[in-house]
Amino acid sequence: MMDSEGSAPTNSKEYLSNDITATSGKHYLCGYCAAFTNIAVTFPIQKVLFRQQLYGLKTKDAVHQLQKDGIRNLYRGILPPLMQKTTTLALMFGLYEDFSSLLHSHTSAPELLTRSMAAVLAGTTEAVLTPFERVQTLLQDYKHHDKFTNTYQAFKVLKVYGMREYYRGLVPILLRNGPSNALFFGLRGPIKQCLPEATSYSTHLVNDFICGGLLGAMLGFLFFPVNVVKTRMQAQIGGEFQSFSKVFVKIWLERDRKLIHLFRGAHLNYHRSVLSWGIINATYEFLLKLL
Repeated sequence: MMDSEGSAPTNSKEYLSNDITATSGKHYLCGYCAAFTNIAVTFPIQKVLFRQQLYGLKTKDAVHQLQKDGIRNLYRGILPPLMQKTTTLALMFGLYEDFSSLLHSHTSAPELLTRSMAAVLAGTTEAVLTPFERVQTLLQDYKHHDKFTNTYQAFKVLKVYGMREYYRGLVPILLRNGPSNALFFGLRGPIKQCLPEATSYSTHLVNDFICGGLLGAMLGFLFFPVNVVKTRMQAQIGGEFQSFSKVFVKIWLERDRKLIHLFRGAHLNYHRSVLSWGIINATYEFLLKLL
């Protein structure tokens, strides 16, 4: 009888643990699938934006540059973002839920604080995947087209310079990931509550798209200068590892000390982010309801 009574809590704990693991796994899977869908749809737009960030081109000039590259090169460099973004968003959504549960069960801090900290921790963990973002930058830069033709070759070239070279641009990524995650997860609920009440799957899908799109556009614009610095840092192979502030000042002087020039490409990024994060949020929430 004693053994029987003692085994009940154990089974209950095991059941609870398995249930939490299964629930957590859903968030990782849904994040992965949402990222895959997004990259497949928006990659050509991202390439135009990349050229604008790196060279300060106008939209029509960046599009013309891609046209000259040809259709064969349109999806050149898609493998790194596909690998990086699917893994990153799986970690973003999954780790956010895991860290939230962990902090909630081990601290007595207000939920807003634990949720914000969980989002920052998830964003910081995502930075481990910086090498994929690094290689994506190199593959999209036409100046490196003659150095390598695929992801494997790009990784191989960087290997010569040591492990640190893979993580060039880590500082701006850390400055971007943590705060943007905290704002995304913190504002997602309140924004959706402001939208008309959803009464069907289709209206839920539309609301999730609008919510994700608005947040993505806002955060993309807010952190745009950080991404400009990140892109410049990661376009370099070898040489001095310059600080974030030094690269920022260099870009600022190159662009005539005008804020509007620093945000060149931001309007396209805004529209891309509406589409991109709308797809991500809607796909994620839709799959979460199905599983």
